[in-house]
Amino acid sequence: MSQHAQHVAVVGLGLIGGSVAQTLVADGRRVTGWDPDASTRELAGAACVEVVATLEELAASGAPLVVVAVPLRAVRATVEGLAASLPASTVLTDVASVKGPVRDAVQAAGLGDRYVGAHPMAGTEHSGFAAADPDLLREVRWAVTLDETTNLDAFFTVAEMITGPFASVVHPLTDDVHDEAVALVSHVPHVVATELLNLVVGSPVSEVAQGLAAGSFRDGTRVARTTPRRTQAMVTDNAGWVAAALRLAARDLEVLASQLEEGAQVDEFFDRADPIRGAAAPDRSTRSLQVGADGWQTDLTERGRQGAQVVAVDPGAASVELSEGRAG
Repeated sequence: MSQHAQHVAVVGLGLIGGSVAQTLVADGRRVTGWDPDASTRELAGAACVEVVATLEELAASGAPLVVVAVPLRAVRATVEGLAASLPASTVLTDVASVKGPVRDAVQAAGLGDRYVGAHPMAGTEHSGFAAADPDLLREVRWAVTLDETTNLDAFFTVAEMITGPFASVVHPLTDDVHDEAVALVSHVPHVVATELLNLVVGSPVSEVAQGLAAGSFRDGTRVARTTPRRTQAMVTDNAGWVAAALRLAARDLEVLASQLEEGAQVDEFFDRADPIRGAAAPDRSTRSLQVGADGWQTDLTERGRQGAQVVAVDPGAASVELSEGRAG
């Protein structure tokens, strides 16, 4: 199997899948694509994606790498559809914002031995192929999730795509660490942004508030202006970690509300984030790390949990270029 997938198939050509396809086309790679929506397929075809009419045709296209970019609720049916026709050598990855449920679906479909999870940490409040951008997912952070069964060649195939045409860094993680972390920095912010809109909708001064809203409200609610079903699916599929974080937030806000009513000191609430607010970026050093020995997946994900990033891969030498931070 080639470690440099010059032919990539993309299932689902919305904002993220469409951006993946456009980036790879711009890099000179052959891209086969499919989407259930005919108008989306037409737009993608005009953008030099080799569009096929069915999921089965895509699976049989011969692409050594398939990227699943469908909505979370469609992942299980999609991978089941792929499983019947996908060659044994084909690597499977995805771009979903929750990793545990995707791996469960992939394993249930019998494709776990060639799956490597991926999640680009970028997006917009817009949707559809028309909103896709070949630069949207370039030079951003990508989480790549592994378990003890992850195939080394499959990992290199996915990591090469990310560090190559996407010019991005790889954060190697387990599914659980990924899902807990994105609950804090993505999913809960989506919920809070939605609640800010909800507060205004339910207020007797709603129209005045909307007329006065400026930068802080606009920035705080941007992600809530996307399709609500997409946010709902993301949050419910990561329900365990999101619920736990929301309970902590609700506890803190309830304490703050009581302190404000009582005229008590609230410094601690506003100062608690100082270690992050004032933190300088850590110094980073880069070194080569051999991978492939027994337990390489656990070693790499533990380094990722501590902040290490893969910035380049060398499949021939079975090594990765690892960037690690240290306190200055």
